[in-house]
Amino acid sequence: MHTELVSEPGDPARPNEDFASVALPAGGQGGALVVLDGVTPPRGETGCLHSVPWFTARLGGALGELTVSARDLTLSEILYRAILRTSEAHAGTCDLSHPRTPQATVVLARWSPEGVEHLVLSDSALLVEAPSGAVTAVLDDRLSRLPRSALATDALVDATLRNREGGFFTAAADPSVAKRAVTGTLPRAGVRALAALTDGATRWVDTFRQGDWADCFGVVREEGGRALVERVRRLERTDSGREFLRRSKTHDDATVVYAEL
Repeated sequence: MHTELVSEPGDPARPNEDFASVALPAGGQGGALVVLDGVTPPRGETGCLHSVPWFTARLGGALGELTVSARDLTLSEILYRAILRTSEAHAGTCDLSHPRTPQATVVLARWSPEGVEHLVLSDSALLVEAPSGAVTAVLDDRLSRLPRSALATDALVDATLRNREGGFFTAAADPSVAKRAVTGTLPRAGVRALAALTDGATRWVDTFRQGDWADCFGVVREEGGRALVERVRRLERTDSGREFLRRSKTHDDATVVYAEL
């Protein structure tokens, strides 16, 4: 077993809103990874006393504990319980019905001698490498399928698209969102390695078009997650005309978790 975890804030002056963990339980019979990308709210009211890092730390911590201790639960059930546990931690002080309440994208993977389970919610990515070297991207592409006109203003997104039918879903305060995630299970013999990436790292593929998912996985496997993040940072700095970034922030928090099974 070989693992690597790299996480770099988009702005050193601001807290990193991503969360990542790898669990290798005693006994050597499997493991799990958790990657969250906290959603940075626009300036203004969120209805919550707590920061996005507060939220991702608690949700991520609950997911990490449950993926190891609750082997009888599916990843969807684990996400449900983790969201519920996190919501209960601040329901008494915060308006959890606010559309900008702290929230995050989610990638989970859990492996055993028999299989590899996966879950993806919103626009982070899980890359799965087979023993043959073929790479498959597990994606929740609902956000990318929305027309740009639908994403014109933050208020419009909050009112009509966020955690609503016909829009896209994130882990926020409602645990029922767990059933919206992309899930599946693969035979353990069919998986050689995994890479989980937040969208600050997937920019190398989906924003700057430097290669496909197999190329991206190759960079992580051969050069490391930090090399991928450094490549993204160079591309961000040179896009002075915003040909690729457009309205997006110049630098985003970027996290890569690699697990060679």
